[in-house]
Amino acid sequence: MSTELSTSGWIDHLGRFFANHRRLMVSLGDLETRFLSDTLEDISIRSPIYVAGVARSGSTLLLEILNRVPQVATHQYQDYPFIYTPFWWHSYLRMVPGKADETPQERAHKDRIFITPQSPEAMEEILWMSFFAHIHDDRSDQVLDGSTRCPAFEDFYRAHIKKLLAVRHGRRYASKGNYNLTRLAYLRRTFPDARFVVPIREPRAHVASLVKQHRLFVKGERDNPKALAHMQRLGHYEFGLDRRVINVGDPELARWIRSAWDEGRDVEGYARLWSSVYGFVHRQLAEDPALREQTLILRYEDLCQDPARALTALMGHTGLREAAPEIVAYYRDKISPPTYYDPGFGPRELETLDTITRETATLFGYGADPQAAVSGATEGEA
Repeated sequence: MSTELSTSGWIDHLGRFFANHRRLMVSLGDLETRFLSDTLEDISIRSPIYVAGVARSGSTLLLEILNRVPQVATHQYQDYPFIYTPFWWHSYLRMVPGKADETPQERAHKDRIFITPQSPEAMEEILWMSFFAHIHDDRSDQVLDGSTRCPAFEDFYRAHIKKLLAVRHGRRYASKGNYNLTRLAYLRRTFPDARFVVPIREPRAHVASLVKQHRLFVKGERDNPKALAHMQRLGHYEFGLDRRVINVGDPELARWIRSAWDEGRDVEGYARLWSSVYGFVHRQLAEDPALREQTLILRYEDLCQDPARALTALMGHTGLREAAPEIVAYYRDKISPPTYYDPGFGPRELETLDTITRETATLFGYGADPQAAVSGATEGEA
């Protein structure tokens, strides 16, 4: 198994080859689809679930919760680098003994989340990058809306989800993808019955966690030159040496955030990013009642302070209500408010952060006078 900052040799070599030959890999995926045509014909995609939030908002924990429901299928760490042909790769893995016995390892984020090859993970960004070449170019508008059309991707993506459902023996697909925040309308057009979960976090705590992770990944990528390339292949640009802005249709603001980061003003840049992305989400939901009906905004603080209530709402919104009692019982004592630490923000940085985020934060129920509650790493933070 590989974590983000610890990449084994064979994974690095294959990952590089696949990333450099995406058209070939898509063709292999299409070949697998044709080979499985009879099997896939009997599989339907029903109400796929998309967890999409700015990194460090609680999306990993939410994906783990959803993955605990037997009928839910997600991507797993062991799917990489053979993302394009999940059925054939899984057929090979079934012949390899001992995989289920691997000792859990703390992931590269150092946030007390321990993973195995079977742990759920965000992997589908690789597919998006294979069809939308400039999707992470922060000089361009990265929003894919209801008018977006890409039949080749949509056909490949539907077949891919069906193959994953077949591999996992699941009936519902669940995905975690930070960048899907800019694609909610497009995903709803592709899957009209999709359910969306958008985690959000109090801006002081959220920005503090982003800054902490950025510093951690910068150091890790400098110490391990292969790590940066691995992150790029996975489509993780939230922090690290190749950090990129999420451009929601405001190129001037994207350039401003880029400049702030380049000048070492990480707090200010992340605060603008937080306000920009969540402000975009709020506007989109306000303008699209149908999309709003299909979207649950889940505040990280509410999940920590009242897990039973938040998890019941999550299960109800995603159509997994029958699993709620078991999920609540399992996680009730495992989720709690995070511990606190001093992120090293000075008074001026905190004032700037509050000023930048206040208007958007208020839209999501956060007070105009935020508490100085900057959280440390806790289970399921990312």
